[in-house]
Amino acid sequence: MIIKPLGERVLIKQTEQEEVTKSGIVLPGTASKEKPIIGEVLAVGSKIEEVKVGDKVIFEKYSGTEVKDGEENYLILEKDNVLAIVE
Repeated sequence: MIIKPLGERVLIKQTEQEEVTKSGIVLPGTASKEKPIIGEVLAVGSKIEEVKVGDKVIFEKYSGTEVKDGEENYLILEKDNVLAIVE
């Protein structure tokens, strides 16, 4: 399936985040209770100039619409839900 966001929307694939405890134990993203808030931009709507395909971004925790394509999960977000670009 090809997903192309319209207008001021962004298609994001959430990245797994590792958490490190105070004692140095690394917890994989699947063990985390929180939803990931960092993702990679896969596609952008025609009205967006600030974010480009391939950018890693921080977005609001409980925003967007989840879309599933086979085994992969994606989010479609409004431009205003993208908070920052990670460099």
